[in-house]
Amino acid sequence: MELLDGKKVSTEVLAEIAQEVVSLKQQGARAPHLVAVLVGTDGASETYVNSKVKHCGIVGFESTLLRYNEDITERELLDVVQRLNQDPNIDGFIVQLPLPKHIDERKITLAIAPEKDVDGFHPSNVGRLTLGLPTYVSATPLGIVEILKKYNIDTEGKNCVVVGRSNIVGTPIAILMTKNTNPGNATVTICHSKTKNLKEICATADILIVAMGKPEFIKADMVKPGAVVVDVGIHRIADDSKKSGFRLVGDVKFDEVAPKASFITPVPGGVGLMTICSLLLNTLKSAKKEIYS
Repeated sequence: MELLDGKKVSTEVLAEIAQEVVSLKQQGARAPHLVAVLVGTDGASETYVNSKVKHCGIVGFESTLLRYNEDITERELLDVVQRLNQDPNIDGFIVQLPLPKHIDERKITLAIAPEKDVDGFHPSNVGRLTLGLPTYVSATPLGIVEILKKYNIDTEGKNCVVVGRSNIVGTPIAILMTKNTNPGNATVTICHSKTKNLKEICATADILIVAMGKPEFIKADMVKPGAVVVDVGIHRIADDSKKSGFRLVGDVKFDEVAPKASFITPVPGGVGLMTICSLLLNTLKSAKKEIYS
């Protein structure tokens, strides 16, 4: 068994992005500029956004954090989005989710200009992904692909089972794994809460990608010997033996599954670390006008 080390891969990718930024500046261009919009004081959102800002500094991006109180109206937030859409000095921006209940997240997502949608959530970018056109791929699926690529995981002709069908992870990674690319060319099965014989289907997978949102759901008897296992989940579990009072686990019961797998992502230290790298990759593509020229 070998770990698919997200920390190692993310370090490599960040170094590659930083070199691209140096090259852009040498050609007389400005550094890519990413803006994060944060509404309210959700602890997890604060952590994610601060990490994004920190990593912008690491690779030489410009970054701006816009904070708004939780009582901002939907109309006011839409006005913020429109201003960012029209600012030529901003290459991409994200509106951190979740938003307060009085704001329609779908309406905000639709308002973001596709060419600045570095989260890859806008229907235009999802449609381009489906059609195989250049696009911004949502961060977690793009991170998974980067890990598979860096470790030279052979995906062609393999049985790939994706557990989870969300628009953010399950569906886009299933599309990516079927593409005539490398990684890609796999035969993909998508499983979800209504799937019958889930255990048996998972056990056929050469590549098992789990984004179900249930802690330690995948056990050893659901995994084929020698499978490549990618765990997207992350959960806090109470643990009195830890100073913090909790430990982090994924959707896969790691201690059981790891001995059966050929490759497996740890939690933490796996896919999660690649998410921010992917966001920066998309922003770099925007700055270079690689998608919408």
